[in-house]
Amino acid sequence: MTAETNTGPMIGQRHLQAFLLFSSIVVNYMAKFNAGVAVVAMTNAESANPDYPEYDWNEMERSYILSSFFWGYILTQFLGGWLCRRYGARITMFISTIGSALLALLPPWCVSWGGWQAYCAIRMAMGLFQGFLFPCIHAHLANWCPVNERNRLGALANTGIDCGTLVAMFASGLLAASSAGWPGIFYVSCAVGVFWCILWLIFGANTPRESKFISEAELNYIKNSINSSHKAEKSEEKEMDRIPVPWKAIWTSVPFWALMFTRCCQAWGYSTLQTEMPAYMNGVLLMDMKKNALYSALPYLTSWIMAFVYLIIADILLTKNIMSITGIRKGVNSIAFFIPALALIGVSFLDSQQKTLAVVLMCANVGINAGSTIGSTINTIDLSPNHAGILMGIINTAANVVPILTPLLVGIIVKDDHNREQWQIVFIISAVIFIAGNIIYLAFGQMVNQPWDAPDFLNKQQSSNLQEEGNAKALEAKLSEKFEGSNTKEKEAVLENLGSQNDDVNKENLS
Repeated sequence: MTAETNTGPMIGQRHLQAFLLFSSIVVNYMAKFNAGVAVVAMTNAESANPDYPEYDWNEMERSYILSSFFWGYILTQFLGGWLCRRYGARITMFISTIGSALLALLPPWCVSWGGWQAYCAIRMAMGLFQGFLFPCIHAHLANWCPVNERNRLGALANTGIDCGTLVAMFASGLLAASSAGWPGIFYVSCAVGVFWCILWLIFGANTPRESKFISEAELNYIKNSINSSHKAEKSEEKEMDRIPVPWKAIWTSVPFWALMFTRCCQAWGYSTLQTEMPAYMNGVLLMDMKKNALYSALPYLTSWIMAFVYLIIADILLTKNIMSITGIRKGVNSIAFFIPALALIGVSFLDSQQKTLAVVLMCANVGINAGSTIGSTINTIDLSPNHAGILMGIINTAANVVPILTPLLVGIIVKDDHNREQWQIVFIISAVIFIAGNIIYLAFGQMVNQPWDAPDFLNKQQSSNLQEEGNAKALEAKLSEKFEGSNTKEKEAVLENLGSQNDDVNKENLS
């Protein structure tokens, strides 16, 4: 019985919660990234099913459509973290996913009369809803993951990013070329989102204590593991989300800023491929929609597989004490940034006569970059389990300004889809940004709980400030007493003496 309590069940509710988080990312990413394929099908009917309407949108208008999702997405990241703390992940993630799923139904009905502007408005509204998602996911992981399983369960949940992008690219291409045509892309995205919401309402729970299906052994295992890194008397306070947020400490934290910069750089390179790969393959590599769907999906299939490879290797290195969590995070992140940077430069020099090599390099680029999940994505939980949702909200807000910019930059640089030299500029810029992001992470990133994560951090800080004020008042009173009845020389001596005493007190307080 003791052994079971200490180690927890091999498969339990914490794994189900991780799977639900994984699948939530998948269904939301289907709605988020199906636009890359849908826009190609909607503007080039011959490459898909010609029985459905075709729209004459130029490259800049298509860029607006691809970036419009992120106009709304960045506005609700911080709000998502607050809502999760206030109402819990269960209801917040439900609202996020059901809103996005229902909006996915609208493009086939609205674009015919509203044009590309209507499509932009729908995707912006979808971004508003999906902005709640990742802050909730990180906060939910912090509540459910035992300390020694954070890396494993966090990485498993985040593999939904790769799987969701894979499904969005592959399924959308097949649907566009099928009898359902490009409207089928949106109907399927809605259906899977609604289905996930039903499962989430049944099995989702904000904390292990609230779960209807968890065993007592697993509940004790999770609770004891999480409490081991905090004072036991603060555990209930943490579970009720009453810990005040140390805003000043967060905004002045160097590791926090390093992580945010790194995530922004990763978002730049990754979003360039996610949103522009279908157009690049269609324009430069001259692939039709069915081949485009297959080859656009291949890099994300590679990424999904590589995510598990990274996870297994990192788990072995950590459990056998071969490397510290700091070494694993920085080492994996270096691989995930530097190699894709070189692959991007290589892709930029290829044309339609080298399709196979281009696809191989893009698979290597996206697949190897999957290591960024273990390398930096879940670093928010390392820095502060108590404020993981808030940190993710801030970082994701900054990181998702980038996907607004990348399609617009492509629209400015790429005037002709078939011009390889113009695409070359886009890919080289992304490679340079990848390299800069990892250099900053290596120099300033940290993988340990920050002092401001402590539940009583603000109380201690306030007590320290009060003590300093008390010392200052005591010195002032002593100075006044000494000054009374003293001549000028005596006053100067008193001032010098009290100055040295003040230095001693400050040193003692600092110690």
